[in-house]
Amino acid sequence: MTSAPGLMGFWITALIILVATVEEAQMNKVRTPDILFPPACPKMTNLKNICELGQYRPRYPDKSLPLTGYSDLRRRANAINRLESWYDICCHEQNAPPDSQILCCAEQAWKQALSQFCVEEYSTMSAVYECCEYKNVARWTCFDSDLPNPDYDKKPDYIAPNMPREPGFTFNSDAC
Repeated sequence: MTSAPGLMGFWITALIILVATVEEAQMNKVRTPDILFPPACPKMTNLKNICELGQYRPRYPDKSLPLTGYSDLRRRANAINRLESWYDICCHEQNAPPDSQILCCAEQAWKQALSQFCVEEYSTMSAVYECCEYKNVARWTCFDSDLPNPDYDKKPDYIAPNMPREPGFTFNSDAC
């Protein structure tokens, strides 16, 4: 037969172990970043911010994302990282072209980055991002709505980490 003090001691010990386990799990939990997706379509009204504030907008290094699960967030993060890298090409790696050329380049980068995002979305067994289901102008209109940062404003007190250059983009000036 178990005594009341012995049973009470057992429950107190069990409660302490449970609290310690929950606290440890919360400490080890990776916080999922709030990914600013979708990115706005480049326009003359946001082009200056695209080019001048790029280093102050969020990037998402692998270490900022959970190791498992959240593959949809990882694809969105990769699309943003890719696009910001390609915007850098448009804004800073040409011989001072007119703004119209920079805008054309940024639009091409935006469409190509989001097209690649959609290809990656369709390569999974999960539901695809809604805008990827559309084609042509409807797709771009969808991506350019409900925007978290339409003006490409900077994030206060943030400086983007150095990220590797994303391959795969070449500006086609003949398409402008």
